[in-house]
Amino acid sequence: MGINILIVDDAKFMRNILKKILSGAGYNIIGEAETADEGIQAYRDKKPDFVTMDICMPNKSGIEAIKAIKAIDDDAKILVCSALGQELLVMEAIQAGAKDFIVKPFKKEKILETIEKLTA
Repeated sequence: MGINILIVDDAKFMRNILKKILSGAGYNIIGEAETADEGIQAYRDKKPDFVTMDICMPNKSGIEAIKAIKAIDDDAKILVCSALGQELLVMEAIQAGAKDFIVKPFKKEKILETIEKLTA
């Protein structure tokens, strides 16, 4: 498949779930980050094709990270995976530059279908 993915989520178990789903589908997991700042730095260093981003993280939100990543690369493809499904946060994430939004807990098929659609 050749698509390189960065996973940004403060919960290790969630990073592990995403890593298992995505690597099992043939995607390359080239990095993980547990804070927004680590995610921004990892994006800068590794230049992934795709990012999964949590919204609620310590110190800085995923929305702030999305804005920072989009400032580095306006073409960045970011999928928000968050337990918070409020309409306002969804809109804020999309306005910040996220390509789509999936609410946790999510189904494996939904993640794969969305990433396939966004990387096609």
